Amino acid sequence: MARRVYICGIDTSTLPKLTHAESADLLNKIKKGDENAKDYFIYCNMRLVLSVAQRFMTCKENMDDVFQVGCVGLIKAIDNFDISLNVQFSTYAVPMILGEIKRFLRDSSALRVSRSLRDTAYQVLQSKERLGKDRVEDVKLEEVAKDLNLTIREVYDAIDAISTPLSLDDAIAGEGEEDLHLSDKIADTEHSVEKWIDHTDLLDAIKLLDEREREILNLRYFIGKTQMEVSDTVGISQAQVSRLEKNALEHIKKSL
Repeated sequence: MARRVYICGIDTSTLPKLTHAESADLLNKIKKGDENAKDYFIYCNMRLVLSVAQRFMTCKENMDDVFQVGCVGLIKAIDNFDISLNVQFSTYAVPMILGEIKRFLRDSSALRVSRSLRDTAYQVLQSKERLGKDRVEDVKLEEVAKDLNLTIREVYDAIDAISTPLSLDDAIAGEGEEDLHLSDKIADTEHSVEKWIDHTDLLDAIKLLDEREREILNLRYFIGKTQMEVSDTVGISQAQVSRLEKNALEHIKKSL
């Protein structure tokens, strides 16, 4: 029984299967310019495109997009296939479809990673397909690492290399939750709301100081100068610097 998969509005289980003789006959007609034969041949070979596209199911790209790009590879294979050679069309087409999808994933990635890391990622996908057969999603990465003689870290890094980065503005769904984004679910102990408020209050307090006091605090606490160095920079005595610094800090404490 054919596996039922809906992709790009197509029920792939209903796609017709061609015999070797039917494929050869259609390819001959295509080479003579028969567009109807070409359309039908493309339609019949969409299951081949799906079999290649499914290798990339762990990617975060839209599978409809991957499938459509694979169809572009199929069309290129049809246009370039030499019927005089004693080679099955699928043998020639699969690398063309695979190459088109890989190129799409590489060019559409928001991050640029090394070619070797991408090659490892595609080996990981092929290993998952080989180990999982019809249940690719059930294959554990530890199994893949053992199959490819890689460390689990190398496998994780390879998968990350062909994954689309998430945006903090990405919408997320949850039971009883509306209009939530990924950023709403991420805890940040370093930049908490309370700390942002404290930071804002501090800035407001500093704005209440006079220009000379702000300059001294900037030199002392943001640039890191000693009181003697501040004295030379500002042109007043070290004792005056000490007094103005102390007064400025007292004013800030009262404001807070």
